[in-house]
Amino acid sequence: MGYRIHPLVAAMAVAFSGAAFAQANPQVMDAVNVTAQRETPLPNSSGALNANEVAAQRAYVSDTAQLLSDVPGISLYGAGGVSSLPAIHGLADDRLRITVDGMDFIASCPNHMNPPLSYLNPSSIGKLKVYAGITPVSVGGDSIGGTIIAETLAPEFAAPGQSILAKGEIGGFYRSNGDARGGNVSATMASENFNISYTASTAKANNYTAGGDFKTTTATGRNGHTLPLDEVGSTAYETRTQTLGFAMKGGNHLVEAKLGYQEVPEQLYPNQRMDMLDNTQKRFNLRYLGQFDWGSLEARAYHESVDHFMDFGADKRYWYGSNSGTGAPCSPIRFAGNPKGTCAEGMPMYSESKTTGFNLKADVQLSQQDLLRVGGQFQSYQLDDWWPASGGGMGPGTFDNINDGKRDRTALFGEWESRINPQWMSLLGVRYERIESDAGDVRGYNTAVTAMGSQYADATAFNAQDHARNDNNWDLTALARYTANVNTDIEFGFARKVRSPNLYERYTWSTWSMAAVMNNFVGDGNGYIGNIDLEPEKAHTLSATFDWHAADRNWWLKATPYYTEVTDYIDAIRCTTGAACTPTNSSTTNQFVILKYANQSARLYGLDLSGHMPLANGGFGQFALKGLINFTNGKNRDTGDNLYNIMPLNAKATLTHQLGGWNNAVELVMVSAKDETSDVRNEIETAGYGLTNLRTSYTWKQVRVDLGVENLFDKYYASPLGGAYVGQGTTMSTNGIPWGVAVPGMGRSIYAGFNLKF
Repeated sequence: MGYRIHPLVAAMAVAFSGAAFAQANPQVMDAVNVTAQRETPLPNSSGALNANEVAAQRAYVSDTAQLLSDVPGISLYGAGGVSSLPAIHGLADDRLRITVDGMDFIASCPNHMNPPLSYLNPSSIGKLKVYAGITPVSVGGDSIGGTIIAETLAPEFAAPGQSILAKGEIGGFYRSNGDARGGNVSATMASENFNISYTASTAKANNYTAGGDFKTTTATGRNGHTLPLDEVGSTAYETRTQTLGFAMKGGNHLVEAKLGYQEVPEQLYPNQRMDMLDNTQKRFNLRYLGQFDWGSLEARAYHESVDHFMDFGADKRYWYGSNSGTGAPCSPIRFAGNPKGTCAEGMPMYSESKTTGFNLKADVQLSQQDLLRVGGQFQSYQLDDWWPASGGGMGPGTFDNINDGKRDRTALFGEWESRINPQWMSLLGVRYERIESDAGDVRGYNTAVTAMGSQYADATAFNAQDHARNDNNWDLTALARYTANVNTDIEFGFARKVRSPNLYERYTWSTWSMAAVMNNFVGDGNGYIGNIDLEPEKAHTLSATFDWHAADRNWWLKATPYYTEVTDYIDAIRCTTGAACTPTNSSTTNQFVILKYANQSARLYGLDLSGHMPLANGGFGQFALKGLINFTNGKNRDTGDNLYNIMPLNAKATLTHQLGGWNNAVELVMVSAKDETSDVRNEIETAGYGLTNLRTSYTWKQVRVDLGVENLFDKYYASPLGGAYVGQGTTMSTNGIPWGVAVPGMGRSIYAGFNLKF
C-alpha cells in the first residue's frame, strides 16, 4: 500500500496557521520608501536563495536544479546526475523561462540532456530566484509556467582607500553512494575600479545503488561485467565548468564581461535510450549597468555555442552483442546485422547550436510612487541535429533529424509598478513577442524508395511542406498586493502567458519507431513525432498568496492557491499514420508506444503551503520547524486523461537546531502514491514513500565543514517524476526493454564536504 501523508498535511497546516493567528498584531505598517534602484518585485508566491543558502547544500547537491527543492511549487523531472528539469506547478522544461546571468539558453538535444541550469555548478551560484504563479512580464516571455533566474556571484571591488582586494575559496565533497566526489576553487583580485575573477568546479560519480530490495533487470551490464543487483544502470556522470570574469566600474556605471566553458565527458541517463558522451559549451556575456537620476539602464549581449554528442554508454553498450561471436563484451557496439561480424561504432548522434542574444531594459522613476520598466530583446538560435551512418542498417548516408533549424525571438515589454499608498502595490504589464521558426529539407539514412521502411516517404512528405512558421504572442500581467497590517499580506493577480513550440516539437519528422524513441525529452520511454502545424500554447492563470508573519518574520505561513487554463496545450496522441503507427500501438496499455505532438486543452490547479515556526531558544541553542506542502492536479480537458509527470501530494518537514557555529537538521520528505497517471503515455505508477535525511555543519572563521546522511534508513523508492527505467537493454528497439519499471531513487549515502575561504 502506498505511503499516505494526508494526516500530516492537516497537522502541519493547523500548527502553522495556529501559530500565525495566535501571534497576530493588527498594526498598519509604515510607509514604504521608494528608491530609484528598485528590483522587479518578487511575488509572494515565489522564492529566492542567496549564496549562503546555496552553500548549505553544496556538500550533497551537484545538480543546480536540486537547489530549488525547498521552494514551494517546485518539483524536478529526473534526468542525468546534473541535469534535472525543474517544473513549476506541473509545467516544466521549455514551458519555463530559465536565464543564466541574463542569457536565455535552449536545450540543444533531442532528449534535452543539456538544460540551462546544467551549465552552472552550485559553487558558482550567487542567487537563485523563482517566479511562480503570476510572473511579471519584465522577467517572463515565451513561457507559460514561470521563470527561474540564476545569477553567478557578483563582482566585488576594493573598498575606498584599500589598495587591492585579494580573496579566494577552495572546497570539496565526497558522497559514499556512487563514489561521488568533486571540488571547486575561486579567486578574485580587484582594485576600487577593476575586478578579475576565476571559478572552476568538477564533479564525478559512478552508478549509484538503490535502497531496499531493488534488483536490476539483469546481472550483466557495464562493460559486460556483473552488476551488483542493487546498482542502477546509466547513472554515472562527470562534469567540468570554468568561468573567467572581468568588471570595471566608474561612478554609477558598471561594465562586466564573463567567459564560460563547460565540458561534460560523460553523463549517462537511466530514463533515456541514449547517453551523453560529450557536451561542450562556450559562452560570452557582456553587460552594462548604469544608474542615472531618472532610474537605471541595463544592456546585455551574449553568444553561446554547444557541441553535443550522444551514443550508448557502457551500461547500454553491452546489450548489442559480443565481439566477433567470442562472447567477449563488445565495445564499441556490434550490431546483429553487421555483415563483418565485428564491433561497429555504435549509433552516434550529434547536435550543434549557436545562440546570440541582445537585451535592453530601463527602469524609469516616474514619481516617488511609480516606476516604469520598458525593454526589449532579440535572440537568434540555430540548430543542426544529425546522425551519421553506423552500420546495422544505419546508413549508408546521414540521418537529418533537424537540418538548419532556426528559431528567432524579438520581444518588447512595458511594466508599470505603483505604490498607490502604504497598503497597496499594483503591477501591470504587457509583452509582445514574435517567434520566427524554420528548418531545411531532410533525408533518412537511405534515400532509396524502399529502403529503411518509411524514411523516404516521411522525408518526401516533410520536404514538400512550407517549414516557416511565425507566431505573434501577447503576454499580460495584472498583480496587486494588499498589506493589511504588519502581520498580513494578501497578493492576487491574473496572467496570460504564451509559448511557441520548440524546434523538436515542430520539426522532428520520422515515423520510424527507432527515430521516434530517440526524440524524447520527458524520459517516459516512448517515441515522439513532431507536428509542423502546432499552435502556440496560451495559459490563463489566476493566483493568490496569503502571507501571515511576525513583524520581524521570525515566524511565517504562506498559502498559494492557483488555477490555470491552457488552450492549444501541446500534449501527445497515439500516432495514426506512419511506419510505427500500428493498431497495437494505438491500443496497448502495457508497452512503450509512439506518440505525436498535438494541440489540445488542459487545466491545472493546486495549492502551495510553506512556513517557519521557532520552537525554543535557550542554553541548548535555537530550535525551529520549517516545512512545505505542494499539491497539483492536471487534466487534459479534451480527453479527460491526466497530464503527464504531475507530482503527487508531497511534503517536507525539517527540524533545525543552531548553537554557535553548529547548524543541525533532521529532514523528513514524504510523497504520496502516484496513481493518477497519463493513459496515453502508459505512464508508470509509483508507490508513496518517506525519507529521512540528517545534516550537520560547523562554521569557524573562514572554514565550513558539512557531514550528513541522505536516505538514512536506505529506503527503496521511485521518484514519481523519475521516468521509465531504460538504463539497460536493447534501447534501439521500442519494447526491447522491460516496461513498467520506474527509475529507482538513490539509497543511503553518507556525505562530507569542506569549504575554506582565504
